[in-house]
Amino acid sequence: MVKMTMIARVTDGLPLAEGLDDGRDLVDSEMYKQQVKALFKNLSKGHIEASRMSVETGPYVFHYIVEGRVCYLTMCDRSYPKKLAFHYLEELKNEFERVNGAHIETAARPYAFIKFDTFIQKTKKMYQDTRTQRNITKLNDELYEVQQIMTRNVQEVLGVGEKLDQVSQMSSRLTSESRIYADKARDLNRQALIRKWAPVAIVVGVVFLLFWVKTKLW
Repeated sequence: MVKMTMIARVTDGLPLAEGLDDGRDLVDSEMYKQQVKALFKNLSKGHIEASRMSVETGPYVFHYIVEGRVCYLTMCDRSYPKKLAFHYLEELKNEFERVNGAHIETAARPYAFIKFDTFIQKTKKMYQDTRTQRNITKLNDELYEVQQIMTRNVQEVLGVGEKLDQVSQMSSRLTSESRIYADKARDLNRQALIRKWAPVAIVVGVVFLLFWVKTKLW
């Protein structure tokens, strides 16, 4: 069965719409929603390049497609047919683009298209029973192939983003430390030059002062 549906803008991970009654009967629903948000974050940072993927998490699977800088994601039972899940996402994508396509880039607040939930709920009902003639026909559609869509583990997918973030933080820290070291090195060089030439400058100054006093007295 389809358990959860969320739509987000890929450029910044902003959630645009979701199924409002999703997760009410789902154990650990908040944990799965946090995983979805982390997945959107990784997509927005470019940590995940695949435009279509299935991501296994516990007894469920996230299926998503990215098109037109929007990610359409659903979470289903592992036993739910992969082909039906992607057919479901395709229907959501087509309608969402038709209704909201012109306003996606200008959306400034989360869930700006929350009214799209009506279409999500109506479409989800049509996909819940895999034995209907409509869904059997879709499953037998040989022109719609999903076997090539990659399947990965959620920890593997989210871990990529965490590791890249850690590398980025380490790089920033090393750059900052290098700048501090360079500043300290310049200060030490300056102090060394002062210690080296200060006595000479003092002697020259004293000689110049004595010469000046002597000329005045004479």
